[in-house]
Amino acid sequence: MAVKNGDTIKVDYVGSLDDGAIFDRSAVHGAPLEFKVGSGEVIKGFDDAVIGMEVGQTKKRSIPPEQAYGAVNPRMVQALPREQLPPGEPKVGKTLILELPDKQQVPARITAVTATAVTLDLNHPLAGKALHFEITLREIVRNTSLF
Repeated sequence: MAVKNGDTIKVDYVGSLDDGAIFDRSAVHGAPLEFKVGSGEVIKGFDDAVIGMEVGQTKKRSIPPEQAYGAVNPRMVQALPREQLPPGEPKVGKTLILELPDKQQVPARITAVTATAVTLDLNHPLAGKALHFEITLREIVRNTSLF
């Protein structure tokens, strides 16, 4: 039986960048990734990659930024006065967790520090990058499609 939209599946995967650096793998989470295909729980390119796979099959797929975390959005890079940040010395590369007015929390990487301001990048760390996955279908947990 091949995977189709609406199926709930379990996959093992290894995700890497163009330079071969691994950014994520299911093994570090202690279990295969389980998700409902086509529901938007994973990036679009990953969702599309599993369609048609059969249990035990392994597939390699390269996913362009527009089917992953999108392009880097320059409007998501903002300079804030230092006094608006938590106490302590800000350091380039450090990630802060910001709370939005709706109480949602978002990570922001510090990209520059001056005497008066800190520049924060709220883009996803993988924005603008092509992602490469090796995906192995472990199980079709349940099939909720009608056809």
